[in-house]
Amino acid sequence: MHTARIRRIGIAAVAALSVFTLAACSNAPAAEYDPDEEITLNFTWWGNEDRASRYQQLMDKFTEQHPNIKIEGTFTDFASYYEKRATEAASGGLPDVMQFIDSYIGQYSENGQLLDLNTMSDYIDFSTFDDLMLSMGRVGDKQLALPGGFNVWSMSSNKALLAEYGLDEYEGGTSWEDYSAYMASVTEATDGALYGGTDYTQRIQDFEVWLRQQGQELYEDGALGFTEDDLREFWQLGAADRDGVTAPQNRLEEVAPQTGVAAKMTATELAWSNAMVNYQAESGSEEFSLIAPPTSDPNAKDLYRQGGNQFAIAATTKHPEAAAMFVDYLVNSADAGAVFGTSTGFPASTSRLAGTKLEGADLKVSQYLDSVADRIGPTPPIQNVPYGALEAVFWDLGKSIGLGAISIDDAVQQFFDEAAVSLD
Repeated sequence: MHTARIRRIGIAAVAALSVFTLAACSNAPAAEYDPDEEITLNFTWWGNEDRASRYQQLMDKFTEQHPNIKIEGTFTDFASYYEKRATEAASGGLPDVMQFIDSYIGQYSENGQLLDLNTMSDYIDFSTFDDLMLSMGRVGDKQLALPGGFNVWSMSSNKALLAEYGLDEYEGGTSWEDYSAYMASVTEATDGALYGGTDYTQRIQDFEVWLRQQGQELYEDGALGFTEDDLREFWQLGAADRDGVTAPQNRLEEVAPQTGVAAKMTATELAWSNAMVNYQAESGSEEFSLIAPPTSDPNAKDLYRQGGNQFAIAATTKHPEAAAMFVDYLVNSADAGAVFGTSTGFPASTSRLAGTKLEGADLKVSQYLDSVADRIGPTPPIQNVPYGALEAVFWDLGKSIGLGAISIDDAVQQFFDEAAVSLD
């Protein structure tokens, strides 16, 4: 993507966020729930058709139990999801119930955009969560979201496809240089018919893990926790891989929004642990594995539990009690566990976990979480930073580097320029 367009996207996102912070927001009106009142709730999420099908099953089951409550669901891809939410927030028109990721909650908490779920304790059971799970959606003393599931950063590996070429999987947990060597061995052995992986330096989450391996964080007290030299060094890590080792960026653009591993173009992909279930389904391959990401320090607490599938209620909802009942169903029902398994994260509540049958790919997620337990450290606290805008800029700059449209030095400068605007 052209660098000028990257700047427009970043600044537009920040501008939208700036507008919605000025929008007047009030707490949801206090009212008694009337089981005879006809209610319609708007519910939105990001995802694909598979996720939409699963949510539709849950919405139908919920309506069977509460015939007076109709759920109207909509979804988009992740790239445009928060742009739409920012626009809605600016006009005071957020959906009643929203899927959230923990890194965005801080932006929406600052000016009362989200309902404090503590006020809905008559309709939501909090006892099924431990305090770590609750903390993923807590800002100060307000519980602004609840996780349906949590994820840990991981590597998805197409074991079945590698076996077709007589190749072994990456062993996991070795250095970044070793992982690059592994990717090169796959690409060379298949003469490019299968690439070892994609350029991991495009993902801000990989950068975050790399920083944590050095005792740093992505954000500290609402500011960047790293320097220009740190970012330059990280992007430079992938320079040699971009020369024929990892899947070419122009080829990846052709299969987007699918990833390289879902399109069976690459053998591995670094992503959240729930992604493996989706990759296996999308690719049609018989067997995937979850493997520990590379690390520059095997003793570092570089991984953490991320509330990647949380649910929040707009402070402006006209039906807070009904919305709370629906959120409770999403995070606590055995139905949710049975329908979703681990595809949106490992169940965060004991009641949702009770409904999850851990077998096949879902069992692999559980086993992976056990295998990396020693690497899991504290979850970064929620901060009021425009995470989405900066993640998008990081992603677009990474792709531009891959396309040869911008130098690493210029990309570093542009990222910090964008960050200065976004964090102001």
